Amino acid sequence: MSERMNLQDVLREYGVPLATLNVTASHDDCLRLRERLMAVRSVSQGKDQGYLEVACTFYIDVHDIDRYLSGELPNLSEIYTFPEDVKTHTEE
Repeated sequence: MSERMNLQDVLREYGVPLATLNVTASHDDCLRLRERLMAVRSVSQGKDQGYLEVACTFYIDVHDIDRYLSGELPNLSEIYTFPEDVKTHTEE
């Protein structure tokens, strides 16, 4: 399972990032995802941990940035996840 890096680790390992793209979710979306991930733990009697795997490529061009800055777009990009993105990690 991947480990979340803090900003100091990112700076040390990779240098100054060009941009930070934040991932947000509504309260209800978080609760639904949490419920699905907890179900993995329940079904495995606590042996496995559920996590959401998002591997994606998306493109942002100058036109997208201009439309976002003018208020025409609500964000630069969106990432959608689906039930098949929920994976299982067996704890050792």
